[in-house]
Amino acid sequence: MQRVGSNQTLAVDVRLIAATHRNLAEEVSAGRFRQDLYYRLNVVTIEIPPLRRRREDIPQLAQHFLKRYTERNRKTVKGFTPQAMDLLIHYPWPGNIRELENAVERAVVLLTGNYISERELPLAIAGTPLPSGGSEEGGIQPLVEVEKEVILAALEKTGGNKTEAARQLGITRKTLLAKLSR
Repeated sequence: MQRVGSNQTLAVDVRLIAATHRNLAEEVSAGRFRQDLYYRLNVVTIEIPPLRRRREDIPQLAQHFLKRYTERNRKTVKGFTPQAMDLLIHYPWPGNIRELENAVERAVVLLTGNYISERELPLAIAGTPLPSGGSEEGGIQPLVEVEKEVILAALEKTGGNKTEAARQLGITRKTLLAKLSR
């Protein structure tokens, strides 16, 4: 290797680790990825299924992120409530592990008690219907009702401050106002 502007050649010993959510063999066939680069990268392939297809990993990952962010934020958190963990397990995780990590970090930052409950989870996760049902009749509580409960809890927690409630819920103030007007 030569540095830009240098005449001196330096020896390097590196291993490149690359990640993608696309099937690179298909991308090469379709002409959207360079074949020569594909064969340089494709020495060892490790396929990891998305989080939604390995829900059994969620509790351990959530605990790992909880430990990381309680230490980083110098907080004492004992764990997750059973309902919060159920919500984490049943959420589809379109953002995969990064979304789980962000959700746990957010919950730790917002937490005022000892256990992370559904109140500290982002609205998208807190509104996830659980298979066992959540309403008093034994059915699944409609998402609109769950959203309203979560929004009202956030407003109560912030003393009615809509801007702060929206920030804590991970939505815009405009979205919060629209959901309140329903």
